[in-house]
Parts: sequence; structure tokens; C-alpha cells
Amino acid sequence: MTPKGKKHTKTREKTVPRQKVPAHERPAAGVSPTDRERLLHGTHHAPHSVLGAHPVPGGVAFRVFRPYALSVTVVTGELHAELHDDGDGFFSGLLPLGAVPEYRLLVAYEGNVLDTEDPYRFLPTLGELDLHLIGEGRHEQLWRALGAHVTTHQGVSGTRFAVWAPDAQGVRVTGGFNFWDGTGFPMRSLGSSGVWELFVPAIGAGEVYKFEITRPDRSRTLRADPLARRTEAPPATASIVDVSRHEWADAEWMAHRADTPVHAAPFSVYEVHLPSWRPGLTYRQLAEQLPAYVREMGFTHVELMPVAEHPFGGSWGYQVTGFYAPTARLGTPDDFRYLVDRLHQAGIGVLMDWVPAHFPRDDWALAEFDGRPLYEHHDPLRAAHPDWGTLEFDFGRREVRNFLVANAVYWCEEFHIDGLRVDAVASMLYLDYSREPGQWTPNEHGGRENLDAVAFLQEMNATVYRRCPGVVTIAEESTAWDGVTRPTHHKGPSGFGGLGFGLKWNMGWMHDSLEYMTHEPVHRKYHHHEMTFSMVYAYSENYVLPISHDEVVHGKRSLVSKMPGDWWQQRANHRAYLAFMWAHPGKQLLFMGQEFAQGAEWSEAHGPDWWLLDPSYGAEADHRGVRDLVRDLNALYRATPALWQRDTDPAGFQWIVGDAADDNVFAFLRLDADGNPLLAVSHMSPVVRHDYRLGVPEDVPAWHESLNTDAARYGGGDVTNPDIVKPEPQGWHGRPASVRLTLPPLATVWLRPA
Repeated sequence: MTPKGKKHTKTREKTVPRQKVPAHERPAAGVSPTDRERLLHGTHHAPHSVLGAHPVPGGVAFRVFRPYALSVTVVTGELHAELHDDGDGFFSGLLPLGAVPEYRLLVAYEGNVLDTEDPYRFLPTLGELDLHLIGEGRHEQLWRALGAHVTTHQGVSGTRFAVWAPDAQGVRVTGGFNFWDGTGFPMRSLGSSGVWELFVPAIGAGEVYKFEITRPDRSRTLRADPLARRTEAPPATASIVDVSRHEWADAEWMAHRADTPVHAAPFSVYEVHLPSWRPGLTYRQLAEQLPAYVREMGFTHVELMPVAEHPFGGSWGYQVTGFYAPTARLGTPDDFRYLVDRLHQAGIGVLMDWVPAHFPRDDWALAEFDGRPLYEHHDPLRAAHPDWGTLEFDFGRREVRNFLVANAVYWCEEFHIDGLRVDAVASMLYLDYSREPGQWTPNEHGGRENLDAVAFLQEMNATVYRRCPGVVTIAEESTAWDGVTRPTHHKGPSGFGGLGFGLKWNMGWMHDSLEYMTHEPVHRKYHHHEMTFSMVYAYSENYVLPISHDEVVHGKRSLVSKMPGDWWQQRANHRAYLAFMWAHPGKQLLFMGQEFAQGAEWSEAHGPDWWLLDPSYGAEADHRGVRDLVRDLNALYRATPALWQRDTDPAGFQWIVGDAADDNVFAFLRLDADGNPLLAVSHMSPVVRHDYRLGVPEDVPAWHESLNTDAARYGGGDVTNPDIVKPEPQGWHGRPASVRLTLPPLATVWLRPA
């Protein structure tokens, strides 16, 4: 086999007159024994200083390293000069030229002659500014410097390869273009930056490649490119040279997405596991179905998982090996861009799960990338994640921090992502996370906070918000860390600046409210506080209320199956809970399948049970009713500023009654910026309560029921308040006026001024 290149079948050779140079002045044109040894063993840090063409006394020395070649001929203008075969794939010759010319190589293999450029005649493709920014850890578009890039360099088209491997003894690029033998393609070290670089002419998009790294102990390892923007589909692990040809059509969306701050806008998220939403669909096929469905359901955003490449599908994308590559399982990077584009054109924002906390130990990916801990912490106790068998990033190393900060920017700038939901933030923030005493070392102040992770998250958030207007970052953070959504320049009581996130998942609300709903109604009065406690801290952060994939998998049961009672009561509880959630301060997130009360818990192997909505299925109406409710919840939510405009302002919420434990009733007002109210009443008992009196503001002359989860069209018993409800001048619940309502069983009712 021979490497790829331009096939040459007819070679014209011309004898080169050689000047007579005294033997004692004649330089050796060949590679020195030391350089030869280093090139053969992949430990040369400056191959361009040896290979290629170099002026020497008496002319220009040409040195070529082409294992398996039978001969190599230098071609410059009309001149053809065959080089001497020095053995082991080395060829050399001294030509009596006054300067290094433009030249090509004719490399003869058995049965083939390649007409090709010499990679070692080119200057470095990375400039001093790139290297300076990389060294400082401040290259905010790192993906434009490192990785594989199709480019034209010194008038020649090819691909530039660059990789950060500061502990490597040598790096070679290998791939399909050299039949996975990188011996003849050593890269050069660009000094103290730790970056290795090589421009390979004549190869372009679609080429597969890896880096062959010689470690400090002289052993070798074959690694995928950490900055690869495209990968092979798992279980294959090679990187692929990629060029985007997508032409975006979402200019209107991008121009206006920053018009209203996210915390003061409607924000209702449909969480989607892409490979299983409709199993077997590609990104482009999903683009024909997902935007239409989400738009019909009224969600403002989708949250996509998994996006970045990962080897094991069962990890749901939370153990990433390709941080810069959309998973190839569903198509190419441009296919993924097409999906995002179509969602934007449908008026739907796109969030993605982003995992900067840890990475897997696969020996072809980031773990001990260049033979020593590089992306992971050098301290084994700090490097090993105690829960997931993975490695934690070394957030204190500026190049690692740069790798992650630039990655956040990359998804937003290159793929028009509108938000990053950052996974496992709590595991990053605490040195003692899931660690026993003696398994962790306090920080410089004697505390348990991971100061490096804090600085990284602050830098990431500040950079994303500065560079990408309208993008929101969302923390999945399960502790009471102070200031997750406070600006980074505002210090709190703990002395830390805020982390700078836009929103935070309210894990406390999720755990407490689901715990309440699992109890039989007769016992709920003893757990009433589990539904009201969230309002004690509701304005401590900017919150999202998440009913995510984590709550409906691995034995936790689906949302409807968590509910007590028979099938009718389970659905009624499910509907009442969703309407309580949509009225509660905070944004909403609901995982796929829960919008139509899927009974089985989710499995990535088969996804949602869409057959439940087949008209030929006997209980189809039960599931369609829940889906219709979710659609109406979203429509009313978006049309009612009281439900979202003051999510982070305590003045936007008032309890009517929060202590009616014996009745299992919760009633509160939501108010928009102009004071216009919505009255939300949740009744979590399986009985009808007639003439239930609630205090109301005296300045609203009449109310009408805008939503009732017990309506017949949702599968309920149709116990409603069909007529206008007028307040009576009887004080109640500390208010001067009151209304009498009929409360349906296991239902939530919304009322608005008539």
C-alpha cells in the first residue's frame, strides 16, 4: 500500500551539473545519526529543522523521510533530481542552488509514483498571537487554532493539524491519508506553548486521523483529537477533518433573542433525549418532526441531550470524549446545525446539556493524554471522581480552563446554541464532594470550596455572556451554595463573588413537591410544608423547576406512576401537579413522555411510548387529555405575563392561603409588572369542596376560570366554575373580600380577572 497523493506515471528527469566542492568543505546532506534516531522513534521536537530544504555551504540540502518509498525525486521548474536513498525511509541530496526554491516531490512506491508537496517546506501555520493567547489560557476561540483545519497555506491547499501536548517527547499525525502509519509525519513543537503543529498538503474534509504521541517514558499512545469538530460514529474513535458548509437561515431569531432577559421572559422547556425521541431518526429527520411538535405543544425551548460525542450511549452523553464534536450517531456537525436552524425558524430556543465536570478514562481520549495527567488534576485524589469512575478536570490549569471556556463559547457561536445547562455543578464546587475525611485536602483558606472550580465557572459565565448576547447558562446545582445566579462581580455573605449563571435548577422544589405528591391524599396534610417550603427561598436564586430525565428513570418511575390511587386518580394528580408547577414562581422543564402521562419509566433503548396516542388504543383519550392540558398550560402561560414577568421579584407573588393543610389546598396570586393578577388554587384531595371561600384583592370586580385540570377534555370529571365569580365583601384570609369556588377533586384551577 502507498500513501495518498497525486499519482504520477510519467517522470522526466534532468541531470544536475554538480559543482566541485572540496571534500573537507562538503557538508553532509543526509540526516545526522541523532536526528535519524529521533525521527525513527517519534521523539523529534523540530522535524522541520532537519527535513525539507535547507541552505548549506555549497547549495541547498534536501532531506525527505518517506518510509516504504523506493525513490524520491525533487522537482523544481524543469529540474528533476533524484535523491540518494539513505536507508530506513530517508532520502537526501545536495543541489547547487543559490536559494531554497519552490519544489515538489515525486515519491515512488511499488506500482505507483506520487506527485506531492513536501510538508516540511512550510512555515508554521499558527502565529505568535495564537500561541500567546494559548499560553495565557485566554484564547476564547481555541477551536480556530487547535484541531484540524482545511486551509490554504503559502498558496497550497491542505489541512493544518495542531494539538496541545506539553509533556510529549514527540507527536505524529496519522490517519487514512498515510494508512495509519504516522512515522513519516512528525509534528513540530511550537516552543513553550506545548502546541505541536503540522501542515499536510492535499488532504481535506472527510479525512480520518489521530495523533500518535510519544510519552515521557518513550512508549506511544494513539489519541483522538481533543479539539476534533467531527468524529467517527461509536464504537469507532477516530477524528475527522471537517468543513462546515451550512448556511444559516435564523438571522431574525439571532437578532432578537436578547431583546428580553431570560429571567423576565416566558421560559418553558421540553427536555429531549435525541437518539430516543423517535428512535432511528437522524438530525435532519428530527428537524422535520421535532420543531413542529414542540411548537404545537407551546414550549419556548428544547433542551437537548446528548450532544457532545461520547463512547457509551447508556451514559446519555454525560461521559464526554469529543467536547467539540456533536455525536456522529445522528449525522454530521452540519446536520446538527440544520436541526438547530430549523428549531430557531420555528421560534424555539435550543439549550444543550454541557458537561465540564469530568471525563471518562478511555485510553484513546483525554486521560493522561500525553503520558502524564494533563486535563485531569495531578493529585490522584483530586483527579478521580468518587461516584462515576471518571476523572475531574484540573480547573486550576489555565490551558484546561481555556479548553472548557472556549468550548462553551464554541457551541454558542458555531452552532447558535441559546443556552448551556451545566451538569453536576455541585460536584465541581466542593473538594469533599462524595469524599470521606482523609480523602480530600482543604483549600488555602482551610475550607471545602474548590476555588479553582469557582474561578472557572465565573470565567466561563462572564465570557459567554460577554460574547454571546441572549445566551443563558443554567446550573444543575443541588446544594445551598450562595450566589449561583448572582453576577460574578457581586460578593455575597460568604465572601465569594457570584458564579454568574442565569438560572439554577431548583432541586429542592423538585424533591419536596414530588415527595408530597407520592403520599396518599389522606396523609398529605402531614406533609403540607413540602409544597410550601420552596417559597421561603424562591427568590434566593433565579430558578428553573425541573422534572427531568433523572426523575423518571432507574426505578424512580414515570411522573404519572409516582402518583397514588387508581388510574383516574393518578392522572388527576399528574394534571394538578403540572398546573401547580406552571403557576409556581420559576421557569418550567418537563422531560419527554411526561407530557402525555407515559406510564412506563423512560429507557434510552426505546424512548417515549408514542403508541399510547394511537387512536386505536383503548386508553388513548386518557393520554391525549394530559397532552392537551400541557399544550394549554403553555399557551396560557405565554399569554399571561403574571406567570413569568416577575419570577425573580418577591412582589410578583402573594399567598392567599398556604396553611390549609387539613384541606390539602394551596392558593396564591401571581402578579405581572402592572399588578394584573392570576389566582392559582390547587386542591390535592379526592373530594369536591363546594363553596370553598378564598380571600381575594378587593380591586378585582370579577373573576373567570381560565384553566381547570378537571375539565372533561383533559380526562377529568368536569367539576368546573363555568360562571363569572364575583367577590363578596366578606373578609377572608386577611383580605377584605372573598370568593366562593367549587374545588374539583385532585385538581388545579386558574382564575383571571373577568
